[in-house]
Amino acid sequence: MSSAHDAQRRWLEHPGHHLLPCTDVRYPPLLASVSGRPRMLYVGGSLAALGKPQLAIVGSRNPTPQGREIAREFAASLALRGMAVASGLAEGIDAAAHRGALDAQGTTLAVLASGLDVLYPPGNAQLAAAIERGGALVSEFPPGTPPRRAHFARRNRLLAALACGTLVVEAASRSGSLITARAARTLGRRVFAIPGSIRSPLSRGCHELIRQGAGLVEEVDDILSALGFSPLFGACGEPGARSAAPALCGTGMDKGHKILLDAVGFEAVDIDTLVVRTGFKAEAVSSMMLILELEGHVQAAPGGRYSRANRRAGGERERSRSAHLSVRELHERR
Repeated sequence: MSSAHDAQRRWLEHPGHHLLPCTDVRYPPLLASVSGRPRMLYVGGSLAALGKPQLAIVGSRNPTPQGREIAREFAASLALRGMAVASGLAEGIDAAAHRGALDAQGTTLAVLASGLDVLYPPGNAQLAAAIERGGALVSEFPPGTPPRRAHFARRNRLLAALACGTLVVEAASRSGSLITARAARTLGRRVFAIPGSIRSPLSRGCHELIRQGAGLVEEVDDILSALGFSPLFGACGEPGARSAAPALCGTGMDKGHKILLDAVGFEAVDIDTLVVRTGFKAEAVSSMMLILELEGHVQAAPGGRYSRANRRAGGERERSRSAHLSVRELHERR
């Protein structure tokens, strides 16, 4: 017992490590309303991250390349719209979702089935460090606790309880991701699923969820509207959730994207020029340009440059690519 206390004490001595009781005002509001909530949370990173509206993104540990890209793209788009992305730090869809949020310089949270000093899988230690710098690592298990089989079901329930909803990207019929989805449904949270090929085993779990009433998702706005967000930003509709809605511009676009779009103009420009014009970091410009292109506001030009997109009569947006366009393809093209 003393060794367990020693491990906890040593862990808490590090800056940015917190023990958060359920009586603390910073305890996540959605989780606080759940019966049987953890009495204590161990948090590495930002406590403020726990108060942001979150969407859990989960799926297969061995996804298809397309599934990995979709998870990363959806996470980046959600993060740019002000929502935190939560997942379980596993290989595959989980890791892709975390990386997508980080690509967009957004907030992501990893919920673990072990103590925060016993990272699992060990190969994601570098990713965990990046998450802790820009978001939070969360566990109900004290430092020194190994990742036991029974812990993963508890981790999945905690993940579902923290979030406004859960999105399943790819999952086999017996996937652990379905445990998270069932937990979300039991808690009264929204469940969403990406449909796939009827020939793919990794589509069966998602199709099963859709037959059971999960929202069929083709683009990020499907999720935002179902959760009570405006098309770009808004307040989560769950009781007690805190708003994380940046100010809207008159066009319905958030201020950062409006500044960037104004900087593009109608002459083709490259990323470096946009960095100079806006003062934004290159990584943020690249991620924001992805969203502007997906939504048809800008179009690619030769030489890795961009210009404003032409519009159809009547003001409809002309989408230059599918919402499932590969982030990797865009970056390679640049």
